[in-house]
Amino acid sequence: MPSITAPAALTRQAPAKLNLFLHITGQRADGYHLLQSVFVRIDWFDTLHFEWTTDGRITRTDLINETGKPLPEIDLSVRAALALQAKTGIALQKKFGAHITLEKRIPSEAGMGGGSSDAATTLLALNELWQTNLSLPKLCAIGATLGADVPFFLHEQHAWVEGIGERVTPIALPPAFATSRFLIVKPPQGASTPAVFAAPELVRNTKTATIESFAAWTKSNASQQCLASSPELFGRNDLQPVAQTICPDINLALAWFASQGLAGRMTGSGSAVFAQVPDTFQLDAAPSLPAGWLCRLCRLI
Repeated sequence: MPSITAPAALTRQAPAKLNLFLHITGQRADGYHLLQSVFVRIDWFDTLHFEWTTDGRITRTDLINETGKPLPEIDLSVRAALALQAKTGIALQKKFGAHITLEKRIPSEAGMGGGSSDAATTLLALNELWQTNLSLPKLCAIGATLGADVPFFLHEQHAWVEGIGERVTPIALPPAFATSRFLIVKPPQGASTPAVFAAPELVRNTKTATIESFAAWTKSNASQQCLASSPELFGRNDLQPVAQTICPDINLALAWFASQGLAGRMTGSGSAVFAQVPDTFQLDAAPSLPAGWLCRLCRLI
């Protein structure tokens, strides 16, 4: 069993993410798409409680589910725990298991990475709880088998992400940019990630960008109140045009932002749309959204 100094239970928060841009630069022979993106962590969280058990089983209780949809019995947090067991053999050697209590608040089919964040948080927490002591690269290798966004969340920093999501380079943002607020709108309808990537009209040959060009853009915009004050956002989201045809409500969200002079952009494969807003922005004064839509002001973490 764990040493006397090891915790018997842990509670961790799993943050959502936004893609400030997302370019598809190619496609491998195995069908996986190559991308470039900047992922940022925001203060919209799931909360996971982990209890160490001695029967080798992985179980989960859903305490809160605000996604509006039933959660699968074997979600990414359970799959991550099982993957860590399999990699380390700890279930066979020591009968280590875990019970996960989930407070699910990040919406599903939003492009905000809620499931991937839960998986990464589970790997980090159980690596500590079980004292398996795997290095970050080894955890990332496990995470990459669970989802393309999991390695990013394992680094616990904003990052420049390339490849199929496995090449993660942590980045620092200018303080004025990093402390700004982001308004996020999520329609009830989601956008299927497999359907977006499978669309024949998806652009798959965007010219590669560089960290240096993005850093220069953030520096030039750090003193401005919001992204909308720039003539253009950095890059684009190549998945957005396809997602707009699959989920027409994305068009309504973009129009809602535009009506307020804000430059909206979809995150991930959608359907959530975001815009950076000035400190003077008052959500109470914004036009009403249709019933069932989520709207939240967030900050980077």
